[in-house]
Parts: sequence; C-alpha cells; structure tokens
Amino acid sequence: MHVAALILAFAATSSGAQPSASAPRLRIVGGLGAISQFTLHESRFWNEDLRRLSGGKYSATIVPFDQAGVPGQEMLNLMRLGVIPFGTALLSQVSSEYPELGTPDIAGLNPDMPSLRRVITAFRPYLEKNLRERHGVELLAVYAYPAQVIFCKQPVKQLSDLAGRRVRVSSNSQADFIRALRGIPVPTEFSEVMANMRSENTQCAITGAMSGNTIGLHLVTRSIYTMPINWGLAVFGANADAWNALPPDLQALLKAELPKLEAAVWSESERDTGNGIACNTGAAGCTKGTRGAMVESHPSAEDDRRRREIFAASVLPRWMQRCGRVCAEVWEQTVGPVVGIKASAIPQ
Repeated sequence: MHVAALILAFAATSSGAQPSASAPRLRIVGGLGAISQFTLHESRFWNEDLRRLSGGKYSATIVPFDQAGVPGQEMLNLMRLGVIPFGTALLSQVSSEYPELGTPDIAGLNPDMPSLRRVITAFRPYLEKNLRERHGVELLAVYAYPAQVIFCKQPVKQLSDLAGRRVRVSSNSQADFIRALRGIPVPTEFSEVMANMRSENTQCAITGAMSGNTIGLHLVTRSIYTMPINWGLAVFGANADAWNALPPDLQALLKAELPKLEAAVWSESERDTGNGIACNTGAAGCTKGTRGAMVESHPSAEDDRRRREIFAASVLPRWMQRCGRVCAEVWEQTVGPVVGIKASAIPQ
C-alpha cells in the first residue's frame, strides 16, 4: 500500500490516537503477533497492565503490525509523519532504507545473548539520538526476538556443510553470510518458508527456533544447527508530538514501566530460543510447541572462529559498502570497540 493511502486509512481509524487533556486511550501498533513476546507481554501490558498501573486513569489498545496492514519497511516513516503515533519497527526491515539502524544485528555479529546485550548497550545512545533528531521519534524500548538458527533437510554438523545448499534468508547480511560459505541465499518472506521447503526451492532455512516449530519446519527438516546467525531487533517508540502531548504523569508512568516490559521481552526471547530447540528435537525441556525428532548440532570452537572471520572479512565490509561512510562512522563510535573490529582494518 502506498504511504499516502496508508495515511488516509489510519486517519479513519486513529481519531482517538492523539492524546486528550483528560484521559487518553492510546492506540499502539506492536510487534509480530504470533509469537510469545507479543501474546504474553506486549498485549498484556497495553490491554491490561496500563489501566491497572494508572488506577484506571489511562488505557490502551494494541494491534500487531503484521495484522495492521502496515508495510514493515514503512513503519518508521509513518511514525515520523504521526500516522502511527506509537509503533514498533523491526530494524531488519527499516534498515533497507536506513542501513545504519541495522548495525547491532548484522548476521554473524552476536553468537549469544550476552554478546547481543553488550552490543545493544553500546549502540543504544546513538539509536536514541538518531531516532529523535532524524525521525522525530522518542525511543521507549528495544525488543529482541529469539535466535535465528538453521533448519536443514540433510544433516548439517558444521558451517561448511552449507556449501552448495539453497538457504532461505530474510536480510542482506544473512545472504552475505551464506554466500561466504559458498551456499546459495534465497530471500523468502516468512509466510512462504514452508511452501518453499516443500517445493524443493530451498534445502535449509534461517529462522527462529520456536517460530520454525510453530509453522512445522520440524516436519520437513531433519537437522537443526544452533549457532545464532542473528536475532531480530525491534524498536518501540512514539511520534515526538504525540509523546509531548501526553500528560506528564502518563509520560512518567511509561518511562518507569516500559523498561520492565523490555526486560520481560528479552527474557522471553532467551527462553523461546532454548524451548524452540527442545521442541524441535523432542527433548524433555519442551514446554510449548510441538515435539519433533530433529538432530541438534552445536557450533564448535572452530566454527565460532570461522563465524567471526566471515563476519569481519565478508559480511561487515559488504554492509559498509552498501551503506557508505555513515555506517563506518557509526561502527567506530558504537559497536566496533565492543567487538574489537576497527572499520579501518576492514578490506574494501
């Protein structure tokens, strides 16, 4: 849908979205609707907790962005325009237009949750400033989704096994990672993953461990390689004018409570990563989802070394080539010092 048409569509449904002086009922566009981060945390906070925490003074409704008819790549622009006063943007999607925002979750950068947390801590001040000054958006939370791992029809015990295989990817940096392994990246929307696997268009797929289980990947693949290729990050923010129009006590309440929601989402992401692997392999630790019989392969120390080598020699340079000088500067100011890779040392 064209942005102008979206403006008209949301104008018809968002007449109550702008806060009033009395008791605003906020309208929120949240994250992906079918996963635990939304169903267990985002939805409950906005539909229930806000009213309770404010003593009934304030309330909200929330709809996941993938059910709101909003193109993910346009979310940040629609927030800037005020069409969506309070919204959630996936960094992997908005980074197609603003590649510097994809810095903290480039494929191969974060092999575990502690690494991801350190990188976000380093990147967050820049992210907050960029959103406020360039996009007119007040950053209120950063959400993480579960680790993106590799499902394959044939056994995969190490990264080199992906050579020659057609692998579903969802971002440019994932594609760069697979090419560096001499695999064949196949960009595919999540909704098309199962159809592609059944049609033999792909032999492997990079996706979340639990989301893969939810759509039935454990029924059409045999092997799961549990190295996190990346994670999936989202920002929740408010149009600056909408935020400034909120009553001060509601601003203070959200500033106090949204960090708790953020922490809960991150914890759920970590649990879902482990639970998804347990369910796909049929392990006793499977507490939700469907038990499969996949074979799990853990990344070796050699593969972790190779991940870092591919990231520094291939994925990161190609990302910087697409982005230009601004990304090199952002890298040097934020993430580079944390991971020990200088932009000046990257082959061009």
